[in-house]
Amino acid sequence: MNRYFITLSYDGTHYHGWQIQPNGSSIQEIVQKALSLVLRVDITIYGAGRTDTGVSAHMMVAHFDFDKSFDSRKLLFRLNRLLPPDIAIQDIALVAPDAHARFDATYRYYRYRITDRKDPFLRHDTWRFDFYLDYDKMNEAANLLLSYTDFTSFSKLRTSVKTNNCQLMEAKWIQESEHLWVFHIKADRFLRNMVRAVVGTLLEVGRGRMSMEEFIQVVESKNRNNAGVSVPGHALSLVEIGYPYSISSGMKLMSQLHR
Repeated sequence: MNRYFITLSYDGTHYHGWQIQPNGSSIQEIVQKALSLVLRVDITIYGAGRTDTGVSAHMMVAHFDFDKSFDSRKLLFRLNRLLPPDIAIQDIALVAPDAHARFDATYRYYRYRITDRKDPFLRHDTWRFDFYLDYDKMNEAANLLLSYTDFTSFSKLRTSVKTNNCQLMEAKWIQESEHLWVFHIKADRFLRNMVRAVVGTLLEVGRGRMSMEEFIQVVESKNRNNAGVSVPGHALSLVEIGYPYSISSGMKLMSQLHR
């Protein structure tokens, strides 16, 4: 049995996230059906993670098993003709039989975009937030997150994960233009709803409604009710997923194509 990594991107606006849902269209379901149709056998794909409703991905990785060989370029062409315009397959690569899209990933990198003015060209992937924000304070608070590993305060309640520990590698706000700020966050793993809850809490700091001491208390309380509200999902995007060189060397789409 051969194992393949499939690299794709999608606009999540019209989907109920990555994972198959009983009452809504998902990216996983659409891609699985397309693969099954083209390869003429039922295919199950396993993603590197899940994205929430409305969240997009510049790079998502999944794997599937298939017992026959095929021309990757032809399969890529046929899949992209079959898939809707808001989902695109970028690469299909043969990997080791035990390679796993989720468990072998070394990091995930997300970004969240905020603007302070109405702009029709940003409305699909940027959240308009009209209040004044102190981004220096927000970056001070974001930097504090790097000292913690338990992010229970920013996790969706009643999840089935065994641990709420994550190793953060980056968390910072960067101004990309006069009216556009982007939050960059990178970690080995993320909890459900974590990035949106972190951003919502940092906004409380930026508005002056939460002091740095109170922010620390929120993190250390391990209580989701103490953190800020979750910001809308449409402004969040998964930008990159990292893998060991032994896996990533066979994948054409590397990080520079997604930044």
